[in-house]
Amino acid sequence: MPRSHRCGDLRADQVDENVTLCGWVHTRRDHGGVIFIDLRDIAGLVQVVFNPEVARDAYDTAETLRSEFCIQVSGPVRARPQGTINERIGTGMIEIAAQSVTILSHSQTPPFPVEERLEQSETKGGVVDETLRLKYRYLDLRKERMQRNLQIRHRIISAIRRFYDAEGFTEVETPML
Repeated sequence: MPRSHRCGDLRADQVDENVTLCGWVHTRRDHGGVIFIDLRDIAGLVQVVFNPEVARDAYDTAETLRSEFCIQVSGPVRARPQGTINERIGTGMIEIAAQSVTILSHSQTPPFPVEERLEQSETKGGVVDETLRLKYRYLDLRKERMQRNLQIRHRIISAIRRFYDAEGFTEVETPML
């Protein structure tokens, strides 16, 4: 089943709606029998709750998840309980009550943290070596900062192309020699 929404696009007006999301496990927290996962995609983060009393199979699978596993999750959107609201993110008013989860791709431990906040505190001098970042470019591009830069670059290039196209220019791509 394909995704129905992007993680960061969900809002409080979608409470009780069943959704299917795909993304990377950003963080995983086990709080005494309930597992919380922050699921990340290009649109942002959403919290997914795995409760063994709601869906035992999904909970058992969630116990095996690690950072950067690519998963698909289905379940209803629900309002977060009072006191657990996260106002720093757009999806901070809601969470997904996982009813099913499918691991799309397993991941080894990344050579550097994909989470921006960890990069500054867990690396030598607060910066990941550029050679390492280039070697694992696919991981580096998962960072919010890098995605934002790519989106800005795309918008600028698109605007330039639209301008020149409107002026009657033809774009010619020369071969690399």
